[in-house]
Amino acid sequence: METAERFCVPGERLCSTEEATAGSGTYTRHGFIFSSLAGCVEKTSEESGLPVVSVVRDSDPQLLPDVGVVVTCKVCSINSRFAKVHILYIGSTPLKSIFRGTIRKEDIRATEKDKVEVYKSFRPGDIVLAKVISLGDSQSNYLLTTAENELGVVAARSDAGRGTPNIWCPRDADGAHQLV
Repeated sequence: METAERFCVPGERLCSTEEATAGSGTYTRHGFIFSSLAGCVEKTSEESGLPVVSVVRDSDPQLLPDVGVVVTCKVCSINSRFAKVHILYIGSTPLKSIFRGTIRKEDIRATEKDKVEVYKSFRPGDIVLAKVISLGDSQSNYLLTTAENELGVVAARSDAGRGTPNIWCPRDADGAHQLV
């Protein structure tokens, strides 16, 4: 088997039907072989003459966040209404690509939601356990919550450089988590 490091997208013309035979992940039209998948182009030599051109996807499918799963994320930015995060893990499985998420002010705590201040709960760089409550679309992020006992900040660093992972404790004025 001869494998070329050539990637293609659906609809891309790969070669003429006179040069090869269409294999899996391809189709023929007007004397040419086109890709029907996004993936890597493979040419396999056949004993009968013409090589077979196929398109194969990555063997490991991409794991996607789903409603109800616990994810590990890193806080990227905050404002008065929400925290923007990058989702890095689903459960204990690392993701191949980063997904964006949003933790809204009202989804940070289960009680006293009106007293929550985002900047006292999160800082950029914090590592957070959160649960997916809504799927995003192509324009938006996944909506996440930390309003459960086992969710929240698990690793943080204050301006002083010390970090105290403590899910239940709010931050004090200098940015460190208060010990209750």
